[in-house]
Amino acid sequence: MSFRRISIITAVALLAVTLAVGVARAQASGNTIADFTLKTAANTDVALKNYASSKAVVVVFLNPACAFSRLYQERLASLSGGYRGRGVQFLFVNVPINLDAPGTAAPGEVELPTLTDASQQVAGLLGVSKTAEAVVLEPSAGGFVVRYRGAIDDNPQVASSVQQPYLKQVLDNVLAGRPAGVADKRAAGCLIKR
Repeated sequence: MSFRRISIITAVALLAVTLAVGVARAQASGNTIADFTLKTAANTDVALKNYASSKAVVVVFLNPACAFSRLYQERLASLSGGYRGRGVQFLFVNVPINLDAPGTAAPGEVELPTLTDASQQVAGLLGVSKTAEAVVLEPSAGGFVVRYRGAIDDNPQVASSVQQPYLKQVLDNVLAGRPAGVADKRAAGCLIKR
């Protein structure tokens, strides 16, 4: 087989995979999630349905070995603290990534209380593929509706240079009873290991 033919086959395969992932993400946005369960560090269950009285639940996927996750720690702690009194619950989920490096917080870094999704059921259910990626869920009659999935903001590296705080904007809209605005923004980060 010629190099050109292999290149064309590879390009078509990549295009098909990209389209399939895009379709899956689009289908998950606006879908209703009935329930899921995560584990705490003490091995106790945390069920999504326990937050049905919240105004919104933000599920953020992180990994301490991912530089992007570490860069967002302080911003996420600030968002979580700022919205807690407004009825928003943050769930931080530690998921494996495609890096073998051990991950620990550097001295002075904020450490968020994380839950585990050992089977990666929740990451798959919510259609996330990277750390740090966030999903905003709004309680509804049949469970929780996905209102947003994607990047926390438009600048993972420099917090002071953020121009579009996507997660904050979505939360403000949801709390005001308005449409989320943007439903999906591609996140920069480390790929979740499948």
